[in-house]
This record gives sequence, C-alpha cells and structure tokens, in this order.
Amino acid sequence: MMPSPQRTDRKMFWRIIGRLLVANPGRLFVILLALGSGAAITAALLNLQIDAKRRLTTEFRTLGTNVTITPRRSSQDTSAVTMAESLLERIPSQSNGQTVSRVEFLYAPVTLTARSSSSGQSEKPRSGLAVVAGYRFAGGDFAGILPHRVVDGANVVILDAETCALGEKVASQFHLRPGERIELKVKRNAVPCVVSEVWNFGGTEDNQIFLNLASAQRLANTPGQVSLIQLSVPGTPEQIERYISSLQNQLTDVDVRPIRQFTEGEAKIYNRISGLLTATVLIILLLTFFCVMAAMTNVAMERRNDVGLMKALGGSVSGIVRLFFAESALLGLTSGFLGSTIGILISIWLGKAVFGLAARPRLIVYPVAMILTVLVSLASALPLRRLASIRPASVFRGEA
Repeated sequence: MMPSPQRTDRKMFWRIIGRLLVANPGRLFVILLALGSGAAITAALLNLQIDAKRRLTTEFRTLGTNVTITPRRSSQDTSAVTMAESLLERIPSQSNGQTVSRVEFLYAPVTLTARSSSSGQSEKPRSGLAVVAGYRFAGGDFAGILPHRVVDGANVVILDAETCALGEKVASQFHLRPGERIELKVKRNAVPCVVSEVWNFGGTEDNQIFLNLASAQRLANTPGQVSLIQLSVPGTPEQIERYISSLQNQLTDVDVRPIRQFTEGEAKIYNRISGLLTATVLIILLLTFFCVMAAMTNVAMERRNDVGLMKALGGSVSGIVRLFFAESALLGLTSGFLGSTIGILISIWLGKAVFGLAARPRLIVYPVAMILTVLVSLASALPLRRLASIRPASVFRGEA
C-alpha cells in the first residue's frame, strides 16, 4: 500500500528541518547559546520579580505592626482613652490564609521605686515617674509585632514573682539590671516585679516598662480595658487595605487606621524593583534579538542556492518560508526550555545572595520565558523571508 502524499510531505518536511539544523553546527551552537542565555536571564529575572513581592512583604512585616486600633473620640466626648479588651477576640485571625499577629496594650503613668542595687548592697531607694505598657498578644510573635533586641538579661524568671521587661532608657535612668526588684505604683495600687530583660527598640518604647496586661489593668484600676490594639497584617498593600476596610465595617465603635509609611513604602519599593527588572528583561530580549538576527542573516546568505533548488523543483514560497520559521521555532523551544531551567536555578542562588533565603521557583515563569524566547527567535528569522524572492534562474547563473 502506497503511503499518502500528506504523510510523505510531512516526513520530507521534518527531514529537511533536520538537515537545516545540522548543516552548520558552529552557527547552530551560536544561535542556541544566544537564545539560551537570553532565556536564562529572562527566567531568572521574572522569577525574582514574582518572588520579590512575597520577600518584601515578609521583610516589611519584620518592621512591626502596620494597622492600629484606637478608641473613637466623639466631638461631645473627648475623654475616651480606653476600649474593651474583648475587641481582640472579634478581630479576624487570618488574612488571605496567613496569620494576623495581634497585640493589645494598656498604658498608664506609674511611680517606679527600685529597692535593691545590682551589687546586692542596700542603698537609698531610687524613685521616679515612668510609663507602664501592659500587653497581651494573640497569634504570631510579640518580637515580630514590636521588633526589639535584648540588651541585657536572658528572660530571668523567679518563682512566685511577677516579672517585667524594661526599655533601655528606663533601665539606664534608674540604673537597673535584670534580677533587680522594683515596685510600680498608681495611687494606692502597687505591683512588685523582678526585671527579666532590658530591651532596645530604637523608639519611644525604650521609655516604657512592659508588664502583662492583667497586672497593668489591676495597677491602673481599669479591668477589661486597653488603650491600643496593634496588628501585623500580611499580604500586599491592596490585600491589607481590603482587610482594614472589612475590619472597620465590623468594629464601628473604634478607629482602624493603617500605618501608611509601611504599606505605601512597600508598594513603592516593589514598583521600582518590578520596573527595573521588567526594563532589564526587555533589554536582554532586544540584545538577544539583534544577536540571533545577525546569525540568521548569515544563514540567509548561505542558503540562497538551497532555496533556488527548492523552487526549481516546485517548492512553493509559503512552504519554504514555513520551513525556516519551523526551524526558528524549534530552536526557540529548545533553547527556551534549557535556558529557563538554568535561569530558575540562577534566581534561586540570587535570592539567597540578596535576601538570605532562596527564591521559590514559580512554574508560571517556564511558559512565559519559553514563549518570549520563541517570539524572539521567530522575529530574528525575518531575514530568511528574503529568500522567498530569489529566482532559481538567477541562482543557477550565479547572479543571486
């Protein structure tokens, strides 16, 4: 049984493609190298660009809270300085599948009295005014909500004794060290505690004394009340804005405000990084295009005799052009696949070098980088279209 003409044409088509590819191994290697390098850099930068948003979000969350909840003061009543402690339980603990860190504070001015010195010898009591920050957090980590470093101490714990942490300026003002006993007093209420650690925040928190919320409420005689709730909401600026809007609709009796320098700063930095990476990708693709087009121009000059012979044997112009574009597409697919794989590995290494954590491979990068590489390869093959205008007689006479 004779094979169908269509099947024969298909076999001949791919046989010619194979011959075209291996006709000049040196030039084939140059084209593959150029396309593969472009694909590798494109894939690496695209993967970093996608991963940068998650990295920036993570890095900005280490700077502390980005949403605050405060008592709402009306024009008639300006005395509202606290709100119900139970509000914390009404705040959603998840945003876009990620944990929202929540912490509530009660602030109160107190009289601090230190009755022992670090040397263990008795001395005249040191006394003065200070500010207590009673706190309770739910979800996440307190150090992540209020970033700080421990200056002194290692979380000293003494049985049957209340412990508290001091801001660095308070400890310096009263010459206090971990292990010393102090007394905090508001009018007739007093709470004794042992200094567990000294913290440095680099802000106003360095002037505060940190105590558990229940003790601070007992000291200030404000049971069930807090002064402030702070949240660390993960996600993009748009996601954070949606969370804040939803929260404001739920909590109509308090003010919910974003700390805009965090959310806006995150958006600006990401937009600049994204713009820079996008511009770099476009430049790389443009350079790859010119490099491959130069190689294809030489290929076009070498294949004049082949095209003249094909046309003399009855080959159509569309068929000849299709051959060359199929060759370019095959080169683009091969180099795009290999280059994208190498590019993903490069982005993992770059992410570790820049952010200290390897970039996560994004599967969407593979098809995008490959499509871009194929498009560059096809665009670079435009010089081969000039071969369609060659006349067989001119080739055979040596005039082409």
